[in-house]
Amino acid sequence: MTRRDLPPTASVAHQGEDARMHAPAAARNADAITEALCAIAPETGRALEIASGTGQHAMAFARAMPGLDWQPTEIDADRMASIDAHATAAGLSNLRSAIPLDATEAGWGAAHGGQALIVLVNLLHLISTPEARVVVAEAARALARGGVFAIYGPFLREGRATSDGDARFHASLVAQDPALGYKDVAEVEGWLEAEGLGLIGTRAMPANNLFLAARRPG
Repeated sequence: MTRRDLPPTASVAHQGEDARMHAPAAARNADAITEALCAIAPETGRALEIASGTGQHAMAFARAMPGLDWQPTEIDADRMASIDAHATAAGLSNLRSAIPLDATEAGWGAAHGGQALIVLVNLLHLISTPEARVVVAEAARALARGGVFAIYGPFLREGRATSDGDARFHASLVAQDPALGYKDVAEVEGWLEAEGLGLIGTRAMPANNLFLAARRPG
């Protein structure tokens, strides 16, 4: 199952007057994610955002990191339109139009190689473990030497959720499909290392989320 199959409650966004969609969660966490990215991102090069959603994050990232050429991606047509509408409104020369990409399908890493930075926000808990392994493996292949892969989202710690709210959300995802749900942070760090990436660090973020970063050796 990919994110397109999930019910709308898993990823809430509201339609505006034009094609731009607005996700309350993206509005809340954009500043914190952007700050964490700025601390580890290369100054220049190509940047690929996986599953860009409404485009709110891509707009914030491109504005804060003008030396990077940002390429947002999505699988949903309405959200691709939203990304492009946000990009048009922002008027940023380093933010490209969205392109279709299902990062859970093998093979995309070779087609999108040479990335200085790859960003993944709030996806791993919405896909299965085999799909998550594909995302990590293909992202590692798409990185340039010295490139960085950053992952943000909710995780289990030692197999457990860290709050009652996280436990409920994790349980609701598993009830929809037993293949879904929070991944354990140690397991994901192991996947990154298995693909030849060196861990930069894991950063605690608001609302019990984590920000993981790993680098391809240069």
